Amino acid sequence: MGNKLSEKNNSKEIVRIAYDALDEKLGEDIEILKIDEISVIADYLVIADGKNQNQLNAMTDLVEEKLAKAGYHSKRIEGNKNSTWILMDYGDVIIHVFSKDDRLFYDLERIWRDGKKVSRTDLS
Repeated sequence: MGNKLSEKNNSKEIVRIAYDALDEKLGEDIEILKIDEISVIADYLVIADGKNQNQLNAMTDLVEEKLAKAGYHSKRIEGNKNSTWILMDYGDVIIHVFSKDDRLFYDLERIWRDGKKVSRTDLS
């Protein structure tokens, strides 16, 4: 059983790797929400959107590839190559990749508005 401090550091590392992968594939409006104080489901949500299906697939593929290379494997991934909302569950970090329309429709930032927005540099 890992200690809480190393788990928190792992969460930050997962967020950094995921953010950088999404950014590398030109993901748009990448948001990091710290929700550990308001929810038991995760410490962080990472939310991004893409312009089209090919970009969404490239974003999720690169996130999965880079995290696996760092030793992190998803507990589950909801959605497939034709989905306009893909949820990637890495335990304490949940990554949401949306089409622009779905992101506006589901508006997770509003649902999780009590979470704290953090920047990529806050996690260094």
